[in-house]
Amino acid sequence: MYSPLRLNIERKINLTNDEWNCIAEKLEIIKLKKNEFLQMQDSKCSYEVFILKGSFKTYILNDNGREVIIFFSFENEWMCDLENFYYQKPTTYNVRAMEDSEIIVISKANKMWLFEHVPKVIQFHIIMVEKANIAIQQRLLDVLDKTSKQRYQEFAERYPHKMKVVTNRNLSSYLGVSHEFLSKIKNSM
Repeated sequence: MYSPLRLNIERKINLTNDEWNCIAEKLEIIKLKKNEFLQMQDSKCSYEVFILKGSFKTYILNDNGREVIIFFSFENEWMCDLENFYYQKPTTYNVRAMEDSEIIVISKANKMWLFEHVPKVIQFHIIMVEKANIAIQQRLLDVLDKTSKQRYQEFAERYPHKMKVVTNRNLSSYLGVSHEFLSKIKNSM
């Protein structure tokens, strides 16, 4: 059941079977239906999440009550509100399933236990935080330096299998364009 996660971890660090068993004991599988929330803005319930199946959108509600999508997350990817998880501050984001999904979660307490009992997890954690920071920087650079059309093309090339899951409304929010402008981008391609 946890094999995709083990493969993901072992691409970065080697684990013995005993180390893996310690990790697996601290994990929990959660199933979410389409449109179900994993996390709601201002809540303190936080997990580090590995997606086995499905997809999620991470977003805020602006002053007009409209969704502003920050990230999409798909199979075999990690997601976490770092400030909420590590500092137990109320979350800034909503995280909602865009399709029926299955995830593996770990609580902060269990992750801290693993740091102590399986020290290799610290090395993996550092790699994950580095990748998260790079992803955030890349997202910022994309928004500041690339056209909407370029961002659309890169998204479509990176996630062709998810283009039917991500609605035009969600994609236009992510790209920071109107629904009509997204239609023009699609038609021009």
